[in-house]
Amino acid sequence: MIGLLFGSFNPVHIGHLIIAEYMLLTQSFEEVWFVVSPQNPHKKKSSLLDAYERLYMVELAIEQKEGLRTCNIEFHMPKPSFTIDTLNKLKLDYPDKDFGMIIGMDSLLNMHRWKEGDSILETKNIYVYPRPGFLPTKDFFDRENIHITDAPLVDISSTMIRRSIAEAKPFTYMMPNNVYKYIDKQLFYQ
Repeated sequence: MIGLLFGSFNPVHIGHLIIAEYMLLTQSFEEVWFVVSPQNPHKKKSSLLDAYERLYMVELAIEQKEGLRTCNIEFHMPKPSFTIDTLNKLKLDYPDKDFGMIIGMDSLLNMHRWKEGDSILETKNIYVYPRPGFLPTKDFFDRENIHITDAPLVDISSTMIRRSIAEAKPFTYMMPNNVYKYIDKQLFYQ
């Protein structure tokens, strides 16, 4: 099974990497794919760095990390990207693969608001990591396709990093050094 970690990755940070590696080590995933979303329907496009720059930063972050790879399938789909459409396209493109979504508890609790969110909840394998301030409801524990994990709780966000950069505060240890250097060199988020 392939684990799918969806995100804008604006920018990618160690929280993303810790979750991906945890899922790779503790769940039955052959690989974890970072599915970079050019335009998340729930986020303002104006706050997003160019999609190819974000993809490149994820590639930098996971270079030479066995079992982790990027996926740009949403770059070739209508914008904004809806998860159900991406899942259906992945199944068409990779009919011999099984996929499991890796999402935060906050996303699980709001999935009923997504396009065909109830269908995703009923039919897809979902692996959930904890998020600060969000607790699962009892009915999620009773579903065979929803796996609540004990992944580390990492309270770092891309928003926090962008704010730190804009305010000229240190953010060095929140991401791999090569990503930090690239952001600094390109003057992103200033």
